[in-house]
Amino acid sequence: MFGIRHATQADKEFWFTLDRHIKEQVFDLKIRDKQAYIINDNDKPIGVLRYNLFWDNTPFVNLIELQKSHYGKRLGTHAMLHWEAEMQSLGYNIVMTSTQANEQAQHFYRKLGYKDIGCLLLNNDPAEIFFAKHLSE
Repeated sequence: MFGIRHATQADKEFWFTLDRHIKEQVFDLKIRDKQAYIINDNDKPIGVLRYNLFWDNTPFVNLIELQKSHYGKRLGTHAMLHWEAEMQSLGYNIVMTSTQANEQAQHFYRKLGYKDIGCLLLNNDPAEIFFAKHLSE
């Protein structure tokens, strides 16, 4: 059975099995600010989701990651929909995310109703595609 909850310090060891992109100090801030979630399947942690505020006013998913054995079960979709509902309950009307142009995640976001809103080119990396979704639609 699917579940999602705010991460706590007790989740740190599990968190870093999936998220190697942030430092421990940043993780601590995410816990404090309730910007980190644990995704559960049958009460077992199987994924993580974290966000921040783009321009200090727009929720932006920085990372959603599941253990590979749980791909294709729609748990990422459920986690995103839960997060979107929580953001809407906090008074936000739009949310954002991004992914590199060579990553499959772009298709995941589009299926959830996210629209392409631009891209960023840095160095020789693939383009970073930005997506937004209006929550009132």
